Amino acid sequence: MTTTNKTDKKIKVLVADDDIDCIEQVELMLAGDEYDVTAVQSRAQAEDILRTLEPDVAVFDLMMEEQDSGFILSHKLKRLHPGTKVILLTSVTAATGVSFRSEGTLGSQWIKADIMLDKPVRAEQLRGAIHRLLRA
Repeated sequence: MTTTNKTDKKIKVLVADDDIDCIEQVELMLAGDEYDVTAVQSRAQAEDILRTLEPDVAVFDLMMEEQDSGFILSHKLKRLHPGTKVILLTSVTAATGVSFRSEGTLGSQWIKADIMLDKPVRAEQLRGAIHRLLRA
């Protein structure tokens, strides 16, 4: 049985990452009957897409054109489509040891992501996060 969103349509996922290899990896992870994936390579392209697309889930890289591109894009997305769930992917923790979390009072005030995952993300980890968010 295929898991779908509440209207029995494919789960619409917007992926934004400036690394084409990461985009291809996420697309492969979400390949199959249950996901309709739209992928772009910049925050600017994602902002354009969001004018006409209301995804169920967005998967954004934290650092694209600017170091805070994912944060900014998450804020803009939540203003346009408050029901869309946001997953931020980041390699900041591995590179710097600094860990961002969206949980807690302070984190939830300025990080508009529902979940943050460290890169490299595993397929079962990403799919599991999507399913948890859509059931919430």
